[in-house]
Amino acid sequence: MNLIEKSKQHLWLPFTQMKDYDENPLIIESGDGIKVKDTSGKEYYDAFSSVWLNVHGHRKKELDQAIISQLDKIAHSTLLGMTNVPATELAEKLVEIAPPALSRVFYSDSGAEAVEIAVKMAFQYWQNLGQTKKQKFISVKNGYHGDTIGAVSVGSIDIFHNIYGPLMFENYHTPVPNVYRHPSEDPVQCSEECLENLEKLLAENHESIAGLTVEAMVQGAGGMIVMPEGFLSGVRKLCSKYDVLMIVDEVATGFGRTGKMFACEHEAVEPDLMAAGKGLTGGYLPIAVTFTTEKIYKAFYDDYENLKTFFHGHSYTGNQLGCAVALENLRLFEKDWIVEQVADKTDFLRELLENIKELDHVGDVRQLGFMCGIELVLDKTTKESFPFESRTGYKTSLKMRELGLLTRPMGDVAVFMPPLVSTKSELNKMTAIMKEAIETVTKEEVQRLDQTGV
Repeated sequence: MNLIEKSKQHLWLPFTQMKDYDENPLIIESGDGIKVKDTSGKEYYDAFSSVWLNVHGHRKKELDQAIISQLDKIAHSTLLGMTNVPATELAEKLVEIAPPALSRVFYSDSGAEAVEIAVKMAFQYWQNLGQTKKQKFISVKNGYHGDTIGAVSVGSIDIFHNIYGPLMFENYHTPVPNVYRHPSEDPVQCSEECLENLEKLLAENHESIAGLTVEAMVQGAGGMIVMPEGFLSGVRKLCSKYDVLMIVDEVATGFGRTGKMFACEHEAVEPDLMAAGKGLTGGYLPIAVTFTTEKIYKAFYDDYENLKTFFHGHSYTGNQLGCAVALENLRLFEKDWIVEQVADKTDFLRELLENIKELDHVGDVRQLGFMCGIELVLDKTTKESFPFESRTGYKTSLKMRELGLLTRPMGDVAVFMPPLVSTKSELNKMTAIMKEAIETVTKEEVQRLDQTGV
């Protein structure tokens, strides 16, 4: 068997209907800069940063060398009851760049685990303090926080989560301000209505609520919904008012993606707990972190026999290779002014996306820094969506692949999240491919629907 046949025979890919893969298989063999190459030698722009991870491009010499240098010392030792050199140094650096209130770092292997840890910490915090009634959580509707059961339980995307309903713990839900889909299209009114709804929920139930989970400024997997100004800071004020822990998910938005080191900085929000990952190692190795405050940390600090220990951990927690490359990644952030680069190129990218917004079947373009979503609609005036079974977003991504660009849609929202080092020339080329693919596929799909009378 060749590699394609082997992949069809043995693999089960994440978030993938394998029938789709069998019809359109792809195996990546190598990468260089912001491009990757498949086993047939074809190159593609990595326009979603290998699922929102990549910062400096592939085969970055400094990151490669950081791993090689660490291998000369040790690849891994446990963090259970002891620490190691790069994990300790990285924790110091992370606290230095995090929002000021966050002083403690707990390592894990993925964003989902980082959220799961935050949820468990928030729950046990109140138990350790003797406030045992505070057991529930509030989820922001349409939110996504990962695919472990705890993270799924505080998420709210029906297509991903409904099937697991019997496994999930119950919580409360509060609406997200989706300005494009709000009748008024007024960001202020949209935000205020959502905050009023949240306050009503908190006023009635805060004594039983341990925490609230929310993505920072942008809902990623939910369709790149950019929150209007003032919403996130409004959530912070309400959590403080009603004594509920605020858990901010920065897994997708953190490490420069939105033009700030962390997206909550856009509104000077300091969470009680914060999950981060993805860009932490520059897209090289699986390291994630859960930040928390000294106040929460101290609620667990006691004599062992009082059983306030946080009984949680993973085999590769604080892995030396991952922490070493993360340290080098953050050094490159400073050396190459990565966050400032993203902020500087944001307006240029916005102009490019405006050209796409003019297309007949692009209803909305949402952007914060290098985190962008392009919503495809059947009717631009009425905002009517394409039929679900049309899979217009998926077909568009296949067309982009054919034209030399890789991304992964969220339903009929085309995602554009390029590596942070992408040049203006590269951004121009990538958005041109996206525009061509969107224009071609939506036109064909409208014609097909007309012919079938749908």
